[in-house]
Amino acid sequence: MGRIKEWNPENSEFWEREGKRHARRNLWISVPTLMLAFIVWQMWSVVAVRLNDIGFAYTAEQLFTLAAVPGLVGASLRFIYTFAVGKFGGRNWVVFSTGILVIPTIGIGFAVQNPDTPYSVMLILAALCGLGGGNFSSALANISYFYPKKEKGTALGINGGLGNMGVSVVQFVTPLVITIGTFSFLGGKGQVLPDGSEVWLQNAAFVWVLPIIIMTIVAYFGMDNLPTAKQSVAEQFVIVKRKHTWIMTILYVATFGSFIGYAAAFPLLLRTSFPEFVGLAFLGAFLAAAFRPVGGWLSDKFGGARVTTYVLVVMSIGALSVIYFIGLNNFAGFLASFLILFISAGIGSGSTFQMIPVIFSVKEAAPVLGFTAAFAAYGSFFIPKLFGWSMGNTGTPITALYFFIAFYAVSIVLNIYYYHRKNAEVKC
Repeated sequence: MGRIKEWNPENSEFWEREGKRHARRNLWISVPTLMLAFIVWQMWSVVAVRLNDIGFAYTAEQLFTLAAVPGLVGASLRFIYTFAVGKFGGRNWVVFSTGILVIPTIGIGFAVQNPDTPYSVMLILAALCGLGGGNFSSALANISYFYPKKEKGTALGINGGLGNMGVSVVQFVTPLVITIGTFSFLGGKGQVLPDGSEVWLQNAAFVWVLPIIIMTIVAYFGMDNLPTAKQSVAEQFVIVKRKHTWIMTILYVATFGSFIGYAAAFPLLLRTSFPEFVGLAFLGAFLAAAFRPVGGWLSDKFGGARVTTYVLVVMSIGALSVIYFIGLNNFAGFLASFLILFISAGIGSGSTFQMIPVIFSVKEAAPVLGFTAAFAAYGSFFIPKLFGWSMGNTGTPITALYFFIAFYAVSIVLNIYYYHRKNAEVKC
């Protein structure tokens, strides 16, 4: 594989003859590599929950910080990763950005085995997990080059949605793998819980080392660098001058930023409010990721702006519903309301990304996808931190939710005015 000499997916004859075949191969390799990146990025959302059970003595704010720091680093790295595909080539960057994930994964596996590990070391490892957060911008920018405009929404929805599934995978798999001593030969004794049972928290990290190595090799031999994707950083950076770059950034922060932020905070929210149900934490991220391709598909059929408007309204209602059921201390209502938030955020993540290739040219759409994703990823830092602040000062997450509702209201107005109303500046 490596480098394709010609690429013109908008030419239907070329697309049917060979373009579709190459595009699908690259997409289906991109999906598992991106899923692994999300697994590493969100690993702390589940590891942090168990640290105090095995002998660590962190405050609630310290635990929320460990869950939030990968989001801060990952979001910041996305600005760099956004332009990496154009600079180094899609295959080249996927190989590098996937392979490097073994560093924090191995580090966490050893660090969690010793309760005397300094908090500063834990923060460094949490920051290194941010390497996985950067991959989203480069992965979607790369795949956007492969598909014609009419299929970008679906392709980006599949890549982003199944890649996002890594959040739910790590939240579902971790509670299972830590109950067996599979990797004890690496120097890992089990840790004894307060109830006398034994867990191997290091498995939460070690279990992903081999898949990362395998997918790095698969990406090297199976993916391609496209000639049309080659752009200098200066050529790509022109997008920051575009008004619509910033408007779409706000919309994507409201949708994907909510998804990834809620996913990072949800296990700890359950632990503090409904501890007996913390095992259900994976459901939110799973549903959000599963519905992201649906958002892309619906937008290809009915228009991204229309879908985004409906999504933001439902998200506002969902947040208000969470507030209502927290007041009643009703778990069933709390869970159902949060799942509505997750599902709508997932659909909105797909619909907003479908809008970008419609608004921008092919050359600009790819870096805009990465740029907006970079800002949105800060949701995985600010949302857990805001929840932590709200819990610490008021004892409930309600104040934080009011902030989110206000932001959704602003996003609804921007989306309708610029993209959805009858005489919108860019109807899409």
